[in-house]
Amino acid sequence: MMQRRNMILGGFAVLGLGGWALTSNLGGKSGSTEITNMAGAANAQTTTGDFDTSSIQEMVLGNPDAAVTVIEYASFTCPHCADFHSGAFKQLKADFIDTGKIKFIYREVYFDRPGLWASMIARCGGQDKFFGIVDLIFKGLSTWARAGEPAAIVEELRKIARLAGMDNETIDACLQDGDKAQTLVAWFEENKDRDNITSTPSFLINGAKHSNMPYAEMKKLIEAELGS
Repeated sequence: MMQRRNMILGGFAVLGLGGWALTSNLGGKSGSTEITNMAGAANAQTTTGDFDTSSIQEMVLGNPDAAVTVIEYASFTCPHCADFHSGAFKQLKADFIDTGKIKFIYREVYFDRPGLWASMIARCGGQDKFFGIVDLIFKGLSTWARAGEPAAIVEELRKIARLAGMDNETIDACLQDGDKAQTLVAWFEENKDRDNITSTPSFLINGAKHSNMPYAEMKKLIEAELGS
């Protein structure tokens, strides 16, 4: 069974996930990153039943009552996801989110422990700070994800959190919350299995799954759902 407590190394949170295998394959095809051997695959006895995943907040932008919902599944260590957020997402936001035409939900995928740590940093400031921190994490991906040892990676993520206005005490509390880390992974597993998520970024547009695509194609799909 997976551990319920996080391991602290050198004052930094290195989250011990027991038999849960989190592996990374950053050589994805067709502008996406493929998920292989995800959490739980290495230990068939591991279950998510011990965790109340209803405690995990959905991160939402746009009109909560919109007729069209777009859900993005992304990993913070996925370069294709970073590319999407530096380009297409800005167009999506201007065309459909800021105009109140859609409800947009962002859900994390965990390839590896650094991606989980980044998620805990992004969620540390709550809904109000989340999407701003997401932007900072993706902009700095080539720096923090390649920092080397776990402690160095976490320190780079701490810098991002401080840039977002959080103090060290708040950051430490978030990173050292082992129960939250385990619950986030269980939440991810539930989402992945229910929505059959096999690569990132992936999108659900009113429930229909799509892999990464040019923004023009995404726009047409959304407009079709809107009837425009």
